[in-house]
Amino acid sequence: MKQLTFLSILTFVFTFNLNAQNQKKQDQNAIKNMCGCYEVGFNFAETFQYSKDSTYLPSKTKHEEGLEWVQLVEDTDNKIVMQHLLIVGPPNNKMIVKHWRQDWEYQNTNLYEFDHDNKWKYVSLPIEKVKGQWTQKVFQVDDSPRYEGSATWVHVDGKSYWESTTDAPLPRREYTTRSDYNVTVRTNRHEIVKNGWIHDQDNDKVIREDGKADVLLAKEKGYNTYVKVDDSKCKAAQDYWKANQAKWAIVRAKWNDIFARHKDLALEEKVDNKDLFKYLFDEEKYKTASEINPLIESFVKK
Repeated sequence: MKQLTFLSILTFVFTFNLNAQNQKKQDQNAIKNMCGCYEVGFNFAETFQYSKDSTYLPSKTKHEEGLEWVQLVEDTDNKIVMQHLLIVGPPNNKMIVKHWRQDWEYQNTNLYEFDHDNKWKYVSLPIEKVKGQWTQKVFQVDDSPRYEGSATWVHVDGKSYWESTTDAPLPRREYTTRSDYNVTVRTNRHEIVKNGWIHDQDNDKVIREDGKADVLLAKEKGYNTYVKVDDSKCKAAQDYWKANQAKWAIVRAKWNDIFARHKDLALEEKVDNKDLFKYLFDEEKYKTASEINPLIESFVKK
């Protein structure tokens, strides 16, 4: 009887580990299915307003289209890194805009959670809380942090999706036109579909001040569609990455060093009245670690 019980335990452990590995493989495939060349539809609409100001004006509904290459940068057992590259301009004069980046880390316990006003709190999670989960870490165009959230990929009824709610800075489309709120509480859902993937968002526009309760200003719906097209349509972005990947590897490495300090992080908006991305997008300068590292460090508040 003891032998049978022991064998039963071994069988259970083996089956459990096998199922976990199968789940992880499905997760990895779903994440990497977001790579490739896509025709993208960006759609945002403010849905509900809660302002008590009678002169309040909601954000305009936005519908934009673009062509985007999602480059697989790193692919290891517990980490997948993907860089988005936006292709703009006419066919005979295409320009590449280094867009957002998303890192996926398996059972990650170290998060930087956005607070407000260019500040992030370092949070260490117990391993039990993130078991089987993937953290999505999203970064700005200059590879500085935006937001991070941890959740489990779900594969059911032929669907694969991941959903998390987390605090984030305002997106560019908002902070260039609005200053009446300072935090976006984002519910992000990434779903893999037959012809590509969908980035579905339900966002709260929040006013946050130290020592006060959050104030909900408005709600927003975002629905971004990524429809896969032939990779050849994104050749300009592929060529850009080949020519510039070494530089951006240095930038990522410097930020990784900063994140590895495991301390709360506050960043300057500008140094010498200039944004970090404007420095790094200079094609003539900031190509080496000796140029890049002190530049990024100058944006970190001591």
